[in-house]
Amino acid sequence: MSLPLGVILAGGLATRMGGGDKALLQVGGKTLLQRVIDRLHPQVGGMALNANGDPERFGAFGLPVLPDSIAGFPGPLAGVLAGLDWAADQGAEAIVTVAADTPFFPADLVEVLQHKAQGMTHPLVLAATPKGEEQTKSMSRSGLIRHPTFGLWPVALRNDLRAAVQDGIKKVVIWTEKHHGREAVFDTHNGDPFFNVNTPDDLKTAEALA
Repeated sequence: MSLPLGVILAGGLATRMGGGDKALLQVGGKTLLQRVIDRLHPQVGGMALNANGDPERFGAFGLPVLPDSIAGFPGPLAGVLAGLDWAADQGAEAIVTVAADTPFFPADLVEVLQHKAQGMTHPLVLAATPKGEEQTKSMSRSGLIRHPTFGLWPVALRNDLRAAVQDGIKKVVIWTEKHHGREAVFDTHNGDPFFNVNTPDDLKTAEALA
């Protein structure tokens, strides 16, 4: 299976950090975005950044900047859609998405997602972790905590996704379940690999982890 393209999702409003670009915050001498780029780069065949507003503020990173194609900040599915449209122009069959505020995601993310997708006509897999202390994220019926911004997405379903977003679907798992998406489970023995920076306290935690 060939490497998918990677899309870093940075289209959120960062309200709990007081607004602005969380991805440009520094952790251990590097921006969150640079840490995400460094971790994703060896796992994919190319990268782009989903972000809204002036793309020049990300110019130093040398990535294509993909704005949401649907106005009004409709959520991460709009970023996924922007990534799928970009990947279609590149002739790619799939993308993997990661969040720009999650600097310690698994180094084998793509490998595990692709393994779980084996046998699927359209590879559609979300990352998940076992139920644990943190249960505020999207809980699946199987008792797993899903991480909807970390997934493998098929370019073939981009127009179906476009219609869903235009119809007002915002919750990732509503759409993935419709298409019989799977979950790839990552262990948390060494902490939550999908820890993300939402608040100033989270930033301090990330500094300690870095």
